[in-house]
Amino acid sequence: MSVSFRTLDLNLLKVFEALMTEGSVTRAANALTMTQPAVSNALARLRDTLGDPLFVRSGTGIRPTQRAVVLWEPIGEALESVRSALDEQVFDPTRAQTEFILSMSDYVASLVMPNLLNHLGEVAPKTRVHTVPNTILEIADQLEGNRVDCVLSVYVNEAQQPTAIRSRSLWTVDYACFMRRGHPLAAQKRLSTRAFLNAGHVDVTLAGKHLPTYDLFLASRGLSRNLVATVNHFSAAYEIVRQTDLIAVLPSDLRSQSRHAPFLHAMPLPLQAPPRIVSLFWHQRNDTVPAQRWLRETLVGMFAKSE
Repeated sequence: MSVSFRTLDLNLLKVFEALMTEGSVTRAANALTMTQPAVSNALARLRDTLGDPLFVRSGTGIRPTQRAVVLWEPIGEALESVRSALDEQVFDPTRAQTEFILSMSDYVASLVMPNLLNHLGEVAPKTRVHTVPNTILEIADQLEGNRVDCVLSVYVNEAQQPTAIRSRSLWTVDYACFMRRGHPLAAQKRLSTRAFLNAGHVDVTLAGKHLPTYDLFLASRGLSRNLVATVNHFSAAYEIVRQTDLIAVLPSDLRSQSRHAPFLHAMPLPLQAPPRIVSLFWHQRNDTVPAQRWLRETLVGMFAKSE
């Protein structure tokens, strides 16, 4: 007998599963929280649909027919797959062999990755982490295209953040004016606005094609600086400052740049721009995925700073 999937009541398959696993109409009814007559009625509909008795009386219970035995393996596996997909899962980091892909700049990676990898080595030894470049402008595209699991970054224009992209603030980036230790301006106790704006600057634009954020801030105040060069890596900017007379507005946290620290002099900015906030971004499709949720909770727990 031919059975059309389109016309089959899929609820009947749950009854079929219960009858196969319980071996009794009464026990199946209890397992499904249904009345015994309701289960008997469902069985009658199944028999009519499939053209087979499916179960016959045997002692105090029932036993499946050959047709029911043949159907059980594919139907049972299918129902288990659906149940696994829908039921709450628990992510066990100690056993999981999972790979995560994170998007971040070299500056953020230098702060995050050493601590994160040390932590994962202790609590999730089989986990692998890969990083890809972050240009800021592609945050939404990376997440919507499922090319990365999370992005750790500032956002260029928060007002344009797509509704499907979730975010959680991590830490505020403090900036200072950096120059080499022997720079002529390094001898000054306080950096004047005129000297600061006239000095040659290098800055970082991760996308390599838009005006640095600090210049947008200056322009909003009717000012401009002598921007000589832009690079798309923070490490390159620190190295340029170390070897030239250019100065730079860069993150003041040099913990991740210790090899540069002995050669650099930092001074407070005469024009302090609004702070930038590094946030954790992810797509809403991963809100309830156990491994993804565990990753986000780990990152927030390790790097989120209380305001």
